[in-house]
Amino acid sequence: MTGAGTAGCATNIDPSHGGPAKGAPGDRLPVLFIPHGGGPWPFVDVPFGDKAELDALKEYLRSLKDLPGKKPRAVLAVSAHWEEPVFTVMSGERPPLLFDYYGFPPESYKLTWPAPGDPALAARVRKLLGDAGFATAENTERGFDHGTFVPLKVTYPEAEIPCVQLSLKRGLDPAEHIAMGRALAPLRDEGVLIVGSGMSYHNLRAFGPQGRAPSEAFDAWLNEAARAEPSERASRLSAWSKAPSARQVHPREEHLLPLMVIAGAAGEDRGKNAYNGTLLGLRLSAIHFG
Repeated sequence: MTGAGTAGCATNIDPSHGGPAKGAPGDRLPVLFIPHGGGPWPFVDVPFGDKAELDALKEYLRSLKDLPGKKPRAVLAVSAHWEEPVFTVMSGERPPLLFDYYGFPPESYKLTWPAPGDPALAARVRKLLGDAGFATAENTERGFDHGTFVPLKVTYPEAEIPCVQLSLKRGLDPAEHIAMGRALAPLRDEGVLIVGSGMSYHNLRAFGPQGRAPSEAFDAWLNEAARAEPSERASRLSAWSKAPSARQVHPREEHLLPLMVIAGAAGEDRGKNAYNGTLLGLRLSAIHFG
């Protein structure tokens, strides 16, 4: 959600092996698909949602700081708000913020979240994707968009954990994004928390009572698909547009595609519903794996 009227990523290098340090057994981090809400909602007054809904979503995002059990070395964020011709990583050392929303109070354009970037992690992401046959690019100038900095500013307000953002690929092919996520799975054993930031419901023209029944139907299907065994999960998510009310919930699928990346990176882990709330009465889910 964008408009007001709608609702150093440090990778440890082991010098004896010349590659990313591996975690101890049991240190594999989960992968998360999270709802980022609308615009800068946690930090300014917004004209949508009621306090109970917004407080519940904020509390969920705050809770993520303690979720992995072990503090991540870095976060790799895949946001619904960045698409490129090829998968592209932010590789700047000090990424700015990209205020890619409109119509909010002036203070919402003065927010800060000075999380460092990590060119070494960006290079690692490109290598993993390149080894899997994907064309990639990097961008040294781009800033964190609101799909990344808004939820992560709630989770990590001190901006102490480095972060790298990775784009979606234009065309939004779900199977390709699942495959891309599979290529990123080794990062889970390297202290990197992979976060997909989108929305399980995103129809800006139907944020109201008319969207309630479609949101419930699609949400039930989505959570069932995420809990399926991995090969069935991939098949069902690849064919997501055939799900109940799919195009009523996602007229365009960019806010769903971060889930595809996360489902690919999940490997053999089954999904679980980690947050099930509402925004303007419309059903929203967060889905975790691992």
